[in-house]
Amino acid sequence: MLVFWEHGYEGASLAGLTEAMGISTTSMYAAFGNKEELFRKALERYTEGPGGYLTRAIEEPTALGVATAILAGTVRTTTRPARPHGCLGVQGALVTSDPGRGVRDLLAAWRNNGCSRVRERFQRAVDEGDLSPGTDPGLLARYVTTLAFGIAVQAASGVARDELQEMADAALRNWPLT
Repeated sequence: MLVFWEHGYEGASLAGLTEAMGISTTSMYAAFGNKEELFRKALERYTEGPGGYLTRAIEEPTALGVATAILAGTVRTTTRPARPHGCLGVQGALVTSDPGRGVRDLLAAWRNNGCSRVRERFQRAVDEGDLSPGTDPGLLARYVTTLAFGIAVQAASGVARDELQEMADAALRNWPLT
Protein backbone atom coordinates (compact mmCIF):
# COMPACT_ATOMS: atom_id res chain seq x y z
CA MET A 1 0.00 0.00 0.00
CA LEU A 2 2.76 2.46 0.93
CA VAL A 3 4.61 1.88 -2.35
CA PHE A 4 1.49 2.62 -4.40
CA TRP A 5 0.66 5.56 -2.13
CA GLU A 6 4.09 7.11 -2.56
CA HIS A 7 4.68 6.35 -6.24
CA GLY A 8 1.21 5.99 -7.76
CA TYR A 9 0.07 2.99 -9.76
CA GLU A 10 2.39 3.34 -12.73
CA GLY A 11 5.31 4.67 -10.68
CA ALA A 12 5.27 1.62 -8.41
CA SER A 13 7.70 -0.89 -9.89
CA LEU A 14 7.29 -4.63 -9.49
CA ALA A 15 10.72 -4.67 -7.85
CA GLY A 16 9.65 -2.04 -5.33
CA LEU A 17 6.36 -3.79 -4.62
CA THR A 18 7.87 -7.24 -4.15
CA GLU A 19 10.68 -5.82 -2.00
CA ALA A 20 8.16 -4.07 0.25
CA MET A 21 6.18 -7.31 0.62
CA GLY A 22 9.29 -9.46 1.04
CA ILE A 23 8.24 -11.87 -1.72
CA SER A 24 9.36 -12.79 -5.23
CA THR A 25 7.66 -11.58 -8.40
CA THR A 26 6.44 -15.15 -8.98
CA SER A 27 4.87 -15.22 -5.52
CA MET A 28 3.26 -11.83 -6.11
CA TYR A 29 1.64 -13.04 -9.32
CA ALA A 30 0.55 -16.28 -7.63
CA ALA A 31 -1.02 -14.39 -4.74
CA PHE A 32 -2.60 -11.45 -6.60
CA GLY A 33 -2.72 -12.37 -10.29
CA ASN A 34 -1.35 -9.05 -11.54
CA LYS A 35 -0.31 -5.57 -10.50
CA GLU A 36 -3.82 -4.17 -10.91
CA GLU A 37 -5.29 -6.75 -8.53
CA LEU A 38 -2.54 -6.00 -6.03
CA PHE A 39 -3.45 -2.31 -6.34
CA ARG A 40 -7.12 -3.15 -5.69
CA LYS A 41 -6.11 -4.93 -2.48
CA ALA A 42 -3.89 -2.00 -1.49
CA LEU A 43 -6.80 0.41 -2.06
CA GLU A 44 -9.06 -1.75 0.12
CA ARG A 45 -6.42 -1.68 2.85
CA TYR A 46 -6.06 2.08 2.50
CA THR A 47 -9.84 2.56 2.69
CA GLU A 48 -10.09 0.52 5.88
CA GLY A 49 -6.91 1.95 7.44
CA PRO A 50 -5.66 5.48 6.70
CA GLY A 51 -8.81 6.37 4.73
CA GLY A 52 -11.13 4.99 7.43
CA TYR A 53 -11.77 8.49 8.73
CA LEU A 54 -14.53 8.87 6.09
CA THR A 55 -16.60 6.07 7.60
CA ARG A 56 -16.15 7.51 11.08
CA ALA A 57 -16.95 11.05 9.85
CA ILE A 58 -20.27 9.97 8.33
CA GLU A 59 -21.34 8.78 11.79
CA GLU A 60 -21.01 12.30 13.27
CA PRO A 61 -24.33 13.58 14.66
CA THR A 62 -24.48 16.75 12.54
CA ALA A 63 -23.71 17.60 8.93
CA LEU A 64 -21.20 20.22 10.07
CA GLY A 65 -19.58 17.56 12.26
CA VAL A 66 -19.39 15.27 9.22
CA ALA A 67 -17.72 17.94 7.09
CA THR A 68 -15.36 18.94 9.92
CA ALA A 69 -14.33 15.33 10.53
CA ILE A 70 -13.80 14.66 6.80
CA LEU A 71 -11.56 17.68 6.36
CA ALA A 72 -9.65 17.11 9.61
CA GLY A 73 -9.19 13.44 8.68
CA THR A 74 -7.95 14.42 5.25
CA VAL A 75 -5.46 16.91 6.67
CA ARG A 76 -4.25 14.40 9.27
CA THR A 77 -3.96 11.46 6.87
CA THR A 78 -2.32 13.34 4.02
CA THR A 79 0.33 15.01 6.17
CA ARG A 80 1.22 12.26 8.63
CA PRO A 81 4.95 12.07 9.36
CA ALA A 82 6.70 8.92 8.12
CA ARG A 83 3.90 8.29 5.60
CA PRO A 84 3.56 9.40 2.00
CA HIS A 85 1.89 12.79 1.74
CA GLY A 86 -1.27 13.07 -0.30
CA CYS A 87 -3.98 10.46 -0.81
CA LEU A 88 -3.64 7.07 -2.49
CA GLY A 89 -7.09 7.51 -4.01
CA VAL A 90 -6.18 10.86 -5.54
CA GLN A 91 -2.50 10.43 -6.40
CA GLY A 92 -2.73 6.78 -7.43
CA ALA A 93 -3.86 7.30 -10.99
CA LEU A 94 -3.48 10.96 -11.80
CA VAL A 95 -0.81 10.07 -14.32
CA THR A 96 -1.77 6.84 -16.02
CA SER A 97 -1.45 5.76 -19.60
CA ASP A 98 -4.06 3.73 -21.49
CA PRO A 99 -2.89 0.43 -19.96
CA GLY A 100 -3.64 1.95 -16.54
CA ARG A 101 -7.19 2.90 -17.51
CA GLY A 102 -8.66 0.17 -15.28
CA VAL A 103 -6.95 1.67 -12.24
CA ARG A 104 -7.90 5.20 -13.25
CA ASP A 105 -11.54 4.08 -13.56
CA LEU A 106 -11.32 2.19 -10.25
CA LEU A 107 -10.10 5.30 -8.46
CA ALA A 108 -12.71 7.53 -10.08
CA ALA A 109 -15.37 5.09 -8.85
CA TRP A 110 -13.74 5.04 -5.40
CA ARG A 111 -13.81 8.84 -5.17
CA ASN A 112 -17.40 8.98 -6.49
CA ASN A 113 -18.48 6.34 -3.98
CA GLY A 114 -17.09 8.47 -1.16
CA CYS A 115 -18.97 11.48 -2.47
CA SER A 116 -22.18 9.43 -2.73
CA ARG A 117 -21.84 8.30 0.88
CA VAL A 118 -21.43 11.92 1.99
CA ARG A 119 -24.39 13.00 -0.19
CA GLU A 120 -26.59 10.33 1.41
CA ARG A 121 -25.54 11.54 4.87
CA PHE A 122 -26.28 15.15 3.94
CA GLN A 123 -29.66 14.12 2.55
CA ARG A 124 -30.39 12.57 5.93
CA ALA A 125 -29.35 15.87 7.54
CA VAL A 126 -31.86 17.72 5.32
CA ASP A 127 -34.57 15.17 6.13
CA GLU A 128 -33.89 15.50 9.87
CA GLY A 129 -33.80 19.31 9.80
CA ASP A 130 -30.06 19.60 10.52
CA LEU A 131 -29.65 21.28 7.11
CA SER A 132 -32.25 23.62 5.66
CA PRO A 133 -34.76 22.16 3.18
CA GLY A 134 -33.28 24.25 0.37
CA THR A 135 -29.83 22.69 0.76
CA ASP A 136 -28.64 20.61 -2.19
CA PRO A 137 -27.01 17.58 -0.53
CA GLY A 138 -25.29 16.52 -3.76
CA LEU A 139 -23.71 19.92 -4.31
CA LEU A 140 -22.64 20.18 -0.68
CA ALA A 141 -21.14 16.68 -0.77
CA ARG A 142 -19.25 17.49 -3.98
CA TYR A 143 -17.99 20.70 -2.36
CA VAL A 144 -16.66 18.91 0.75
CA THR A 145 -15.10 16.01 -1.16
CA THR A 146 -13.54 18.31 -3.77
CA LEU A 147 -12.06 20.36 -0.96
CA ALA A 148 -10.73 17.18 0.66
CA PHE A 149 -9.17 16.03 -2.63
CA GLY A 150 -7.63 19.47 -3.08
CA ILE A 151 -6.15 19.23 0.42
CA ALA A 152 -4.62 15.90 -0.58
CA VAL A 153 -3.04 17.40 -3.70
CA GLN A 154 -1.69 20.34 -1.72
CA ALA A 155 -0.30 17.99 0.96
CA ALA A 156 1.47 15.98 -1.74
CA SER A 157 2.96 19.27 -2.95
CA GLY A 158 4.44 19.91 0.50
CA VAL A 159 1.95 22.38 1.97
CA ALA A 160 2.19 22.19 5.77
CA ARG A 161 -0.48 20.61 7.96
CA ASP A 162 -1.23 23.86 9.82
CA GLU A 163 -1.83 25.76 6.60
CA LEU A 164 -4.10 23.04 5.25
CA GLN A 165 -6.11 22.99 8.48
CA GLU A 166 -6.46 26.79 8.36
CA MET A 167 -7.82 26.48 4.82
CA ALA A 168 -10.29 23.78 5.90
CA ASP A 169 -11.41 25.92 8.84
CA ALA A 170 -11.93 28.90 6.51
CA ALA A 171 -14.10 26.78 4.21
CA LEU A 172 -16.20 25.56 7.14
CA ARG A 173 -16.88 29.13 8.30
CA ASN A 174 -19.18 29.36 5.25
CA TRP A 175 -21.20 26.30 6.27
CA PRO A 176 -24.93 26.60 5.51
CA LEU A 177 -27.01 27.29 8.59
CA THR A 178 -30.33 25.62 9.27
